[in-house]
Amino acid sequence: MSKKKQFEVQENETISDCLTRMEKEGYRPVRRIEKPVFREIHNQNKMEYEPASQKIIFEGKRIE
Repeated sequence: MSKKKQFEVQENETISDCLTRMEKEGYRPVRRIEKPVFREIHNQNKMEYEPASQKIIFEGKRIE
């Protein structure tokens, strides 16, 4: 089994739920990554990007 794995916080779960899921699979969090998600907006002849939401991803290390 790999030593590192990424866990994304799903839309229907809290950060706490995600951390519990990591623990059940035998991983502990070592890094938190936040990525913005943008929405495209068409204004006349130009394209604009507006922040829509945020993805939270935890990198987990195998508990030994």
